[in-house]
Amino acid sequence: MSLVFYWHPMSSATPVACALAELSVPHDRVKIDIRNGEQRTPAYLAINPNGKVPCLVVDGTPLFEGLAIHLWLGEQYGVDQGLWPAVGTPARLEAMSWCTWAYVTYAAVLGRVWLATVDDALRSVEHAAAGIRAANELLDLLEARLSQQSWMLGDAYSLVDLVVGQVVGYGTHLGAVVDAHPAVAAWLQRVQARPAMQGEN
Repeated sequence: MSLVFYWHPMSSATPVACALAELSVPHDRVKIDIRNGEQRTPAYLAINPNGKVPCLVVDGTPLFEGLAIHLWLGEQYGVDQGLWPAVGTPARLEAMSWCTWAYVTYAAVLGRVWLATVDDALRSVEHAAAGIRAANELLDLLEARLSQQSWMLGDAYSLVDLVVGQVVGYGTHLGAVVDAHPAVAAWLQRVQARPAMQGEN
């Protein structure tokens, strides 16, 4: 299988880079300089009409959006390595739910915080504070889960920890800190200590 990974360091492509490293998936890598607008060139738009990174081209077919790539990598490579639950199991449903929670529900709240703190037209201390409160409420859900078990799916690390951990970790840089959630904080530290999480930024 031929895989070509289009990415940029310190971007939304980083979680996928970490997943590829965690799974030891052979692939070619092409850097897209998003600072210079390379993601909007006709050549790249012909590959990914969404005009963003990450994008993983699988045997000539582009797969874009980070969550879609993660789910595909889990199914394709993670099951055999014990890092993704098999189809038809309750754990597979949990994996899909929590990965989507991170990329859709939690990330949407972080987006509100980001806009309220850095966008000149939308900057608002009140909106930023409201976003942080909403993030803390969501972290309460994660705290409840991780207070009962070591990892997202139970006693063993999985790609779900990588996916959720990357989004939660990004949130800490926006002010959605995890200090008030000790189980989350301890779990996040373990996730970020994984070798695959090092050097992929």
